Order: sequence, then structure tokens, then C-alpha cells
Amino acid sequence: MKIIVPVKRVVDANVKIRVKPDGSGVELANVKMSMNPFDEISVEEALRLKEAGKAVEIVVVSIGEPKCEEVLRTALAMGADRAILVETGQVMEPLAVAKVLKAVVEAEKPDLVILGKQAIDDDANQTGQMLSALLGWGQATFASKVELADGAATVTREVDGGLQTIAVKLPAIVTADLRLNQPRYASLPNIMKAKKKPLDKKTLAEFGVDGAARLKVLKTEEPSGRKPGIAVKSVAELVEKLKNEVGVL
Repeated sequence: MKIIVPVKRVVDANVKIRVKPDGSGVELANVKMSMNPFDEISVEEALRLKEAGKAVEIVVVSIGEPKCEEVLRTALAMGADRAILVETGQVMEPLAVAKVLKAVVEAEKPDLVILGKQAIDDDANQTGQMLSALLGWGQATFASKVELADGAATVTREVDGGLQTIAVKLPAIVTADLRLNQPRYASLPNIMKAKKKPLDKKTLAEFGVDGAARLKVLKTEEPSGRKPGIAVKSVAELVEKLKNEVGVL
């Protein structure tokens, strides 16, 4: 079985986000970048499936500028076998990403695609679902547990009401939630070895995908500061404030 894991380069989760003075977007200059946390979980899950004898090859894919090679090397250091970088200087929206991944999947013919349920920069939570629709494959989103057996994936999903267990036939798309696993750290020897592992570079033109943006960002601004809370003495006082001051009742 072959598993494809898309990974995205985003602002590190521990970095405080700053908006550009002109409001045109988020400041990325001299900011630490790393692999999207949900994608790290996806890579780890693919590695665990391989270690359990359920998969024989793991291919990681990233779409973006040449610097995305960093996150691919991180995935290779964790234990992935091959990496594909689709180079583009454009800001790729979820649908364009899904179209590129569709082309990669058709070329690689994997049995399973595991990707993070969302990226922490745009929080779109769309790519996995769009890829499933474009391929006509079954999907299991928000996975907190994945088991493979008899040509199917049994996935435990995190939903509003608790947990839901479903089975989808392979090939399938699975999107990872935070509680699926705890990603491993790449050891220094593996980091050095990853620098020598093959990295296949492609372009959007090779896949016949137009990455032009469909959406226009008018303005980016920081959220307003949160007002301090207050303590109320009774339920009646709480209801009165919600009704007359906040206006939510």
C-alpha cells in the first residue's frame, strides 16, 4: 500500500501573528515557518501504519515556493520515503490545491491519502473534502483513530455529539484531527540523511492547473481586544445584562 501525505509550510504555531502596517496581509518576513501541525500528525499516522505493516511507501507532497523544501525534508527525516515539491509563487487556495493533489494522486496511484483537517494559517478545512469530490473517493474527516483491514479504513471521527465510527473503502481520503496521535521528533542522524533523500520538483504547468486566486483579500486587521469580564450576583442580574447590555437575549 502506498500513502500520500500533503504537507503545508505555515507560520510556526508558537509565533505571535503580526498584521502588515498597510493591512494587506500577515507579516511573513523574518518569521519562523514550520510544518502545519495537523500535517505533522498526518505524517506520523502514515509512519505508524507503515511500521504496523499496513503500508510500504509514504510520499509527502507540498505546493508552494522553493522554501517549502524545508517541511518536506522534515517529513523525510521523520521517516517518509519520497517527497514531491510542486513549485509556485502564487498563493494557492483550497480548490487549486485539491486539483494539484488530484493530479499527483492519479500519477502516483496511492491507496490512501492522509492530510491535516485544516491549516493553521487560513483554517479553511476544505482541501480534503474537495479532493475527495474531485477523485470520487470516500472520505473520513476529523479522524482521531484510523485502522486498516480488508481493503477498508475504519475511522473514529470527532463530531459535535462525541465520537462517530465509520468505515470507508480504499482508496480513500482521511483528514487528521489533533488527537489522532503525537508526532515524533526527527533525530539528528535522520535529519542529515533526509538531506540526501530524493526530492522530485514539479510545476503547476506540468499538472495543467491554473493557480490564479479566485478570492480577493480587501483588508486584514487584528481582532479587537477582549473586554474584561465581570462577576454577577444572581441569575436575574445575568439575564438582565445579557438582554439589555449585550443584546443577545
